[in-house]
Amino acid sequence: MNDKTEELRDLFTDVTDGEETVTEAQEDDRGSLEKDERTDRERLESVVTQMNERYGLEGPFRTGEYVEIAEGFYEGRSDAALADELGVDEDDVFEARLSLHLVDEDDADEVDLVAIRQREEDNAALAEEYGVSEPEIERYRRVAAARDESRAANDRYRDEFDSILADADLSERMATDVREDGLEDATEGMETDVDF
Repeated sequence: MNDKTEELRDLFTDVTDGEETVTEAQEDDRGSLEKDERTDRERLESVVTQMNERYGLEGPFRTGEYVEIAEGFYEGRSDAALADELGVDEDDVFEARLSLHLVDEDDADEVDLVAIRQREEDNAALAEEYGVSEPEIERYRRVAAARDESRAANDRYRDEFDSILADADLSERMATDVREDGLEDATEGMETDVDF
């Protein structure tokens, strides 16, 4: 044995407290996945709390209301509908949604957000150039800023919302499909027009 090999053997022996092997038997059954024991609601509240700590979410909402906005977004409800449910202004819901990095494809479909992001002109000049109102330009700038903020975080929070809310919806649809398919298979070929 050369000196390096002997040093490595001695180091291994020191680290392992003289044990001859460093492997351990696996305790989980094959195919088991670690599952987060928290409810979806608790997981959503955790994401919102993390975002609040990082960005300082502003607005008239508590953590539970931010969760309701996220859930409503994934259910396809409009800002106006969510505002009615929460008893707040639609603009507050829009701002809260963007603060949660929940940008919809329809939020800025008329204007090139990349172009707006890189421009220093005031809202009036851009509104005239793009043929939209100043409030719309302000809205587009806010959408661009939310997308930038989300990208700077590697879309981490959006991905977490996706994994909790989109996966929950998918799981529910799959469970429904399995139940329906199972019922179809079980009743296939049965005579249903029977007289007693």
